[in-house]
Formats: sequence, structure tokens, C-alpha cells
Amino acid sequence: MTEIDPQRTALVLVDLMERMVALPLAPRSGDEVVRTAEELARSFRKSGGTVVVVRTERPGPAEQPPGSGLLAGFAEEGDVEVVKRSVGAFHGTDLDARLRERGVRTLVLGGIATNLGVESTARAAADHGYGLVFAEDAMSALTAEEHRGAVTLDMPRLGTVTTVAELRFPA
Repeated sequence: MTEIDPQRTALVLVDLMERMVALPLAPRSGDEVVRTAEELARSFRKSGGTVVVVRTERPGPAEQPPGSGLLAGFAEEGDVEVVKRSVGAFHGTDLDARLRERGVRTLVLGGIATNLGVESTARAAADHGYGLVFAEDAMSALTAEEHRGAVTLDMPRLGTVTTVAELRFPA
């Protein structure tokens, strides 16, 4: 079990946007990732934790591709929304400052794609000194092999890989 201190931990969900969720993902579908991420976000909000939702805007075009917004109804009042223009959520954003002003020291990560946006965000978070927890069942990749490689080879070197069911919040 992994104990969560909601005063010092933030949930960071990467690229839960219509166009990303609709991709053919593996080992789980975008809809499965969303359901699990919603469950996890509810637990964080209920315990008073910070929920960060990250979405991508491509640099350059006057208009973003259709489906570039966050999933309708996913973000709630009080959540932190970050717009990134690179693979990870730290470069060129105020994410670090917003987390530090809330006293956050540990991040629980999920989203799409495991080995791209999620892993890139995690690597930068580690460089910023955050503790990392990976909710393996709240993420997916373009292939099962890419997901498996990230969660078995790379992410364990950066933090703890677990499932949503193994996360514990204070009663």
C-alpha cells in the first residue's frame, strides 16, 4: 500500500483530451484510463488534495486540432489546469511554482501516453526534487510494449509504480 498525504501530494493527469483518449491505446483503452483517473481524482478531491490537469497546445497553428480541450466535465473548480507546449508539463509552464505554493512534495501521475507525456513530466518532476508515484492503471500508451517498458524499466527508477487500489488516503 502507498499512503497519500493529501496536503503534500498532487495528482497530475496528463493529456486527458478527446483526441488523445480516442486513439487506439494499449494495454487499456482511453475510456478505461479516464474511468480510473476520474476515480483517483475524486479520492484526491475528497481528501483535500490537489488535482492538476494538463493538456497540450501545439505551438504555431492559429487553431488547435479538434478535440484538444480537456474532456468535458473532467476538471472541477479548484483544480489546477496547465497548458503545455512540449512533451512534458514542466518545461515552459508555471507548474512547479503552482505546486510549491501549495506545499506539494510528491506527485501521483497518470494519463496518456505512459512513455511520452507522463514519463517526460515525471523525469522533469524528479529533476525538480518531487517524490513520484505512478498509478499504472490510470495510464496507457500507443502500444502495450511501450507502456510495459515505461512502467517496468524506467518509472521504477524514478519512483513507485502502483495501482489506484493500492493508494491509501487518510480516513
